[in-house]
This record gives sequence, C-alpha cells and structure tokens, in this order.
Amino acid sequence: MGQLLNDPSSVVFDMATGATLAHPHLQQLGEYATIATTESPLERVAIVSGGGSGHEPAHWGYVGKGMLDAACAGQVFTSPPVEQILDAIHVLDRRNDHAGVLLVVKNFAGDVMNFGMAAETARNEGVPIAVVTVNDDVSISDPSSRRGVAGAVLVHKIAGAMAIRGAPLVEVKRTATRAVRNMASSLCVKWFLTARGLR
Repeated sequence: MGQLLNDPSSVVFDMATGATLAHPHLQQLGEYATIATTESPLERVAIVSGGGSGHEPAHWGYVGKGMLDAACAGQVFTSPPVEQILDAIHVLDRRNDHAGVLLVVKNFAGDVMNFGMAAETARNEGVPIAVVTVNDDVSISDPSSRRGVAGAVLVHKIAGAMAIRGAPLVEVKRTATRAVRNMASSLCVKWFLTARGLR
C-alpha cells in the first residue's frame, strides 16, 4: 500500500497546516499541530481537548462554534506535550479575557499526565482552568482505568453548548462532569455483550 507523505517526521504538523488551508475558520497555533478557532474575542469559557494522532480529523474535526475552541494533536499515538497544551491555554485565555478554560481529557495515561501538568502550571499562573476526564469505555470493569472513547464527542458538544450560553467555568465543568457520569460506550461492545452472556 502506498503512502502520500512529504516527510514522515513532519506528517502531523503538515496535516494541521492542510486543515487550516482547507477551512478558513481554523488556524494553526505557533510551531505546534494545534488547531484553534479564529473566533476572537471569545466572550465565554473556552474548551480545549486533544490527544495522539493517527486517526484524523479526530479532535480537529470538532473545533468550531458550540464545540471545541482548540485541539492539540500530539505525534502519532502520543499525547501532546505540556508546552503545546499550555500554548493553547494561553492563547485562549488572552482571547476570552480570563473567562476560563476547560480541558476535556480522555482517560489515557499520557493525556491525563500532560493535560494535568499543563492545567496545574496554568492555574499557578492565574489562569481560571478546569479539567474533565472522560472515561466512558465500559469494556473495562474498573472505572478508574476506563478509556475515554466515543463519549468525548458528546462532552465536547455539551460543554461547548454551555459555554455558548454564557455559563461560568464552574457550571460548564459541572455539566460536563455530569454528562461523563451518565454515559457509557465501548469500542468492544460485541465482546462486552458476549462476555456477559447478553448476546
């Protein structure tokens, strides 16, 4: 099978650049494969998510009105680094005049660690910030180990809708957290049902 790549080492950055060329409402932030809305100023809470690349448009496809304001893409199957996430937080914090930034994080070890460190750093800098971790994959019995899968898209939409309505950061987080607690999905639904004798 052939591949159309300019350079394997820059494929993720190149894809981000291509996305912004194809969609005028998007822009690439700095030296990173971060896609953000061009909307400015943002007179509301901003929503950021992201994760490893390899299944685009993934997070980039959800940047737009009423959903994400930025999506940080790491290298293939690798969480975006803390510096990249912080850069997105800083850009959006300036645009929304410190109205707050919500990070929507899927429950994978690298994402939880890097987004968590970025949130802690930003909080220490005085940025109003909150984190919601999505763990909707019911094919894993231990809730603390459940991955964030398809449910993340619903959290993007629910949090984005609350932000558009002008809800404060604490309310956007509360609503997104409630959504996470009341959803379940799986990449392995057939296996899950079969293992429990339901299929």
